[in-house]
Amino acid sequence: MHTPPAHDDAHPFLRAATAGVRHHTRALTPSETKPREPADRPSLDVLHAHLAALLKLLDRLADSTRPPHPAAGRHLATAHTLLWQATSEVHAAFHLLPSTAVAEAEASACHPERLPEGPPVLTICQRHLAAGHVVRRKTTPTDLRPHTTACVR
Repeated sequence: MHTPPAHDDAHPFLRAATAGVRHHTRALTPSETKPREPADRPSLDVLHAHLAALLKLLDRLADSTRPPHPAAGRHLATAHTLLWQATSEVHAAFHLLPSTAVAEAEASACHPERLPEGPPVLTICQRHLAAGHVVRRKTTPTDLRPHTTACVR
């Protein structure tokens, strides 16, 4: 049985995740010898996973902060909504990037009425739908405008 880490034990993991994001940002920074490369699907899939994990963290922080400190809890809830909008845009960008093969491009199109055919599309769409369910449960449609949660081709 897996027991969650104690509150104090979680901070080093969050610092490590932040360091990982900083390292990836430095690795993508163009130099004189290395030209700038466009984003690819695997990078956006990993970024989406990171954003989805941050959504869960912000959601829990907002829920636990709101009762004793309502104003701070509202700010965290607003940050959660804005992060959802960023997550949704990364998901949309994933589907707009070209895939490696024509057959994969057709299979990777986001079809909300059915599950995608396999990774990484299956994982990013499932993750996005699960995160969207939590967001819609706690957020009004007005809060989410002008962004939508629908997939874009």
